[in-house]
Amino acid sequence: MSAVEDLSRRRGGREARRALRARPIPMAEAAVRPGMEGGQYKPLSERDMQRIHETALKLLETVGLAQAIPTCVEAMTARGCYLNAQGRLCIPRGLVEDTLASCARNFVLHGRDPKHDMEPSGNKVYFGTAGAAVHIVEPETKTYRESVLADLYDAGRIVDTCEHIHFYQRPVTARDMLTGHDLDINTMYACIAGTQKHVGTSMVDPAHVDECLQILHVVAGGEDKWRERPFVSQSNCFVVPPMKFAEDACRCLEAAARGGMPVLLLSAAQAGATSPAALAGTVVQAVAECLAGLVYINCVVPGAIAIWGPWPFVSDLRTGAMSGGSGEQALITSGCAQMGHFYNLTVGSAAGMCDSKMPDMQAGYEKGVTAGISAMTGINLLYESAGMHASLLGFCLESLLIDNDMLGSINRNVRGIEVNEDTLSLEVIADVCLAGPGHYLGNEQTLTLMQKEYVYPHVANRMSPKEWNEAGKPEIVARAAARKREILTTYYPDYIPRAIDEQIRARHDIKLPRGMMEPGDPRWA
Repeated sequence: MSAVEDLSRRRGGREARRALRARPIPMAEAAVRPGMEGGQYKPLSERDMQRIHETALKLLETVGLAQAIPTCVEAMTARGCYLNAQGRLCIPRGLVEDTLASCARNFVLHGRDPKHDMEPSGNKVYFGTAGAAVHIVEPETKTYRESVLADLYDAGRIVDTCEHIHFYQRPVTARDMLTGHDLDINTMYACIAGTQKHVGTSMVDPAHVDECLQILHVVAGGEDKWRERPFVSQSNCFVVPPMKFAEDACRCLEAAARGGMPVLLLSAAQAGATSPAALAGTVVQAVAECLAGLVYINCVVPGAIAIWGPWPFVSDLRTGAMSGGSGEQALITSGCAQMGHFYNLTVGSAAGMCDSKMPDMQAGYEKGVTAGISAMTGINLLYESAGMHASLLGFCLESLLIDNDMLGSINRNVRGIEVNEDTLSLEVIADVCLAGPGHYLGNEQTLTLMQKEYVYPHVANRMSPKEWNEAGKPEIVARAAARKREILTTYYPDYIPRAIDEQIRARHDIKLPRGMMEPGDPRWA
């Protein structure tokens, strides 16, 4: 083959690849999709897990948990628990084992649109947001500002466009909401207005839970339809580490479970502060606390849909401050994920936050290490995996888009390498070497696998230095900022139609102006 013919063939292959890249591909054939199966990374041995399990059971029987509310005591003592001399609620080993044998498993977490349904069981991995940041990071000016309600709606709209962020748990606290009631009702409303993916939120009063359920019944088309496909879960910090129930949260937990709302049983200790400095000890305490939560909710509502949520964090022991981007964070999250698999439970924990204040090189390596390693364990729900900065104090809309690229790459690693007769490529190699042009650029296999085997970033660039220079030396944060503005000025999903919205607003004090949910929003004019 002449050099001219070879060049022509290369150009033809490039044009074919560009055409294929622009062509939509069914999700089932994409290189990555929600629920890829992990499980490759296992920091704990089988013996380690058994020892952690036995220690947790001993803690529950001998130390128990303080500050159980009366309804908790009533439900759990009826099943064999007892109050010890210190007034702590102790849980017999047999009841834990009975609960583990009968609790809900293999359930679906629904989206408003069934295409966003998740099946978080086994080693299937899903990525999402979470947190309660009180600031929005503005990387273009390198400043922080207080987070407000509109930020929740905007973040939801961005998440709705991010294929590698599979669920949306509220990532910020709306600081412009003056009461707990306004915060709870409007946080949920802003989240479901912005995305049809599964939403997670929290409440501080059982009356607020009931009001949120009323809104959800209207949005779903009735209580029966809501209970059939509940698309909002409650994130519930039912325990105050170490080993103490959170009374108000427990009341909300019971109200949510009775209302058919899935619950995240969340224990969020900080190693060296509210859990032992020893990493194994922190995992033990988190396991014990979350097993207690599982027993509790199944005593109140047998078979309640519950995500097992050990979320221990790490302290920088030089200062006592939380360190979300540390290697130790990846380890304890991974250890908790393994314990969830040990019990065959749906397990959710946190990784992907960083200590860096801005989306910079430090943020990149901290997020990549913590989210990447944790995902490889096969954790079912990886919370706080996008957008978080400053050890959960800051949230960045641009980082949602950057982290979406990162999570796509991580998910590709979770998927791994498939080895079969086709992928071993014996005939393809022989054809290219013996009869073909000596390269694979225009090969049929290359074109077929272009989107099925490979993931491509949206805001990161892969230009050559020459192309990059000629394009004005674009930086990733600037590209993410441009994409953010494009989404927020053009993408206004009608997830709460006007008629339903008017019905909700007539009964509930919704603070998000309707004008912010439609084209012409003055914030982005």
